Amino acid sequence: MDREEKDSILEKMMIEYGDELVRLAFYYVKDKEIARDLVQNTFIKCYKKLDSFRFDAKIKTWLYRITINECKDYLKSWNYRMVQVKELINETTKSILPSTERTVIDKYNNEEIKDSIYSLPKVYREVVFLYYYDSLKTEEIAIVLDIPINTVKTRLRRAKHRLESMLKEAEFYGR
Repeated sequence: MDREEKDSILEKMMIEYGDELVRLAFYYVKDKEIARDLVQNTFIKCYKKLDSFRFDAKIKTWLYRITINECKDYLKSWNYRMVQVKELINETTKSILPSTERTVIDKYNNEEIKDSIYSLPKVYREVVFLYYYDSLKTEEIAIVLDIPINTVKTRLRRAKHRLESMLKEAEFYGR
């Protein structure tokens, strides 16, 4: 297949299926701009693999599969998880955290909290995110991270301790 023919086929697919794919991606990611980016990635992959498409299946089905895989990959990405953490911190910090942490958090604005969480080592950020923002139990976190339950509990306890120390220090020096 020559380049002109591929360009023509891709253009037709974009016109015919573009809006449907954006709606599909939006269903997964709940953000219109990200959905558009993911569909753009779909069409790039489609263009690169168009020569190998056997036309056994419908192009629409193929495009849907690529789009769904793009969405799932995005939802598994660390970038997406950090965006979720930011949103959850802004929306639900007060209702999720136990009262001792709530007392500390009420004293500080969300920016300081976010900065503190992001400054934690990765192993602590992961358990904080999974425990407080994904509402997973320690047993579930252990399975997800493939670590012992006691390691999860220790990391969670240490993360809370570090956050409390950082926030107290910020209050002492910054306010």
